[in-house]
Amino acid sequence: MGPGLMGGNAGVPRRYFDVAVSAFVVVLVLSNIASSAKIVDLGFSIFGIRLAFDGGTLLFPFAYVLGDVLTEVYGFKAARRAIWTGFAILAFSALFFFVLQALPGEASWEERAGSAAYGAILGGMSAGGIVLASLSGYLAGGFSNAVLLSRIKVWMKGRMFWARAMASTLVGQLLDSVVFVSVATLAGVFPPSLFLSLVLTNYVLKCAIEAAALPGTSAVVRWLKKREGSEAFDAGVKYRPFG
Repeated sequence: MGPGLMGGNAGVPRRYFDVAVSAFVVVLVLSNIASSAKIVDLGFSIFGIRLAFDGGTLLFPFAYVLGDVLTEVYGFKAARRAIWTGFAILAFSALFFFVLQALPGEASWEERAGSAAYGAILGGMSAGGIVLASLSGYLAGGFSNAVLLSRIKVWMKGRMFWARAMASTLVGQLLDSVVFVSVATLAGVFPPSLFLSLVLTNYVLKCAIEAAALPGTSAVVRWLKKREGSEAFDAGVKYRPFG
């Protein structure tokens, strides 16, 4: 099975674990702000469905890329810790935007921009709709992605990372896209008329971005395994979202 650690990732030096988690948190928070701030329309349709997507779609796939790296190198438990750390910071960000929106605006700023513009652009973050949608989507998709990548790794004895990463992506991103857009629509962040368009475009773009990034992801995984001097094989690990 190679230089692995049976049953988890105890004893891994984790010299770069904090860097990977920090990058994961930044991607998670920025992609949620972008999702609240803008919906992009590519100007054409597929099968009659308009290709529109929220701004976070361009960045959020890298949360999955980093999740793959964390799971592959450090194991499912480490990836789970990173996910909950990210959502704790995301919840704090939503609280901050909520408090900021509640504070009175300065007169010249109100004339130039105003509370209505703030609510229209960042209302999804300050009201918590985007955060709730992101949490729900990633609970379904992110954990599914990590579990599949981890389980298949044990079955395949660590071989063919690219195939395992892509297979887990196709399942995880489908669940994530459907749940995320559903909850965000119910929360009033996105209009119902864009539901199918957002789900389709989110899924296709996210998978395409991850596929394009796969050579780089594989190179980072190989580099980290070499630098850490070990990797995790989650044999016997119980795949629960809570430790």
